[in-house]
Amino acid sequence: MNALKGVWLSIAAYLILSIIKLGAGYLLGSEALLADGWNNASDIVASVAVLIGMRISLKPPDLNHPYGHSRAETVSSLFASFVMFVIGIQVLFHTATVLINGTVSSPPLTSAWVALLGMLVMGSVYLFNSRLAKKTGSHGLMAAAKDNLSDALVSLGAFVGIIGAQFNMHWLDPLTGFIVGLIICKTAYDIFRDSSLMLTDGFDKEKLNDIEATIQEIEGVEKLVDIKARMAGNKIIVDAVVEVAPYLNIKEGHSITDEIEAQLEKEHDIRNAIIHVEPGKETI
Repeated sequence: MNALKGVWLSIAAYLILSIIKLGAGYLLGSEALLADGWNNASDIVASVAVLIGMRISLKPPDLNHPYGHSRAETVSSLFASFVMFVIGIQVLFHTATVLINGTVSSPPLTSAWVALLGMLVMGSVYLFNSRLAKKTGSHGLMAAAKDNLSDALVSLGAFVGIIGAQFNMHWLDPLTGFIVGLIICKTAYDIFRDSSLMLTDGFDKEKLNDIEATIQEIEGVEKLVDIKARMAGNKIIVDAVVEVAPYLNIKEGHSITDEIEAQLEKEHDIRNAIIHVEPGKETI
């Protein structure tokens, strides 16, 4: 199943829930529900940006992009993080003003059920997208799934805050809204951090260690001289230099590189590997 279907599902869920929550938040006077609604609205922009990036990343290589367009997905995620951060700051400023002014917030119980509905919907979307991401190997969709989960938790927090207001804890509703704003900013920061790492060719050290171990276990590899890895969208690109026995001919050395590439694809789903072979030291 195409990973894009998961992003379309997220957009549809966010669009419907943001309209319901923002409308109910204004009508029922719930700061937590309003913050939750703005959170979903920001996720529409983020999901559309990811969708555009994923579509562009599927384009084949061309004259100006010999390595393909995989990083378009990462660029779109970076843009989405800025949008989410701006909305998060707006939510923080508004709810902080309500808390400082001591405005009484006692939304009706109906608003709590709206928040609970949002939690159930986004929880279901998270389960669907996380399974689809694992099936398709899409890092972009997995990131979207994690965002779905955070949205479900935000709705749960809004539900708790509104319920608390029913027991004369009127400060709990705007306080929950403020916490929602913090969660929006934290999610934006996480997306910005991961996107920046990928765009600057950063790579997870533990994953690199696993790749090194795979190469070193290949028969014929005497020494792994150097290795680098980077992400291009959801693709891993590896450059490695290995030493082999100096008496091997070109054909034998090439067969070792073929085996390395085959194992990297089998164990780590790496289809882009450049392996350079050098002669090892001669033994007497």
